[in-house]
Amino acid sequence: MYYFRPRDTLYKIRGMSIEQSKKKIIVQEYHLETGTIQVYDDYMVATFDEGATITLERAYQMIGIAEIHFREKNFGYISLRKNSYALDPNVYSYIREIENLKAFAVVSVKEIDMHNFKIEKLFYKNSMKFFIEFDNALSWIKRRVKAK
Repeated sequence: MYYFRPRDTLYKIRGMSIEQSKKKIIVQEYHLETGTIQVYDDYMVATFDEGATITLERAYQMIGIAEIHFREKNFGYISLRKNSYALDPNVYSYIREIENLKAFAVVSVKEIDMHNFKIEKLFYKNSMKFFIEFDNALSWIKRRVKAK
């Protein structure tokens, strides 16, 4: 069951309840070849399409989006993994160089994503955490961004 209301964050995704007590306004939404990036005031949320492949070239698109919106301020990144996709682990070598990216959260209810996260963490080596609930991920992101 999917619910989505454009321009706010109240939506529900198969087994993952993603509901905000306060509406958050999307600053900008990008529809890329591989999925959607929603940019908020101090974080961004990526939802990739089923079967997408995230290469270094495609990661540069996300890095460019981050530079446009967060050039002068700290931010967090949430990977909302409702679909299965491939990710080149070398992407993390470049992402970890973004000095103002203060927190990286992965949200999923799938066991395979939990296992993949352990491997991804070896490549990223910065502040990265796995969550089952979107609200918990968002709270953690906000604390990390505010603290740095």
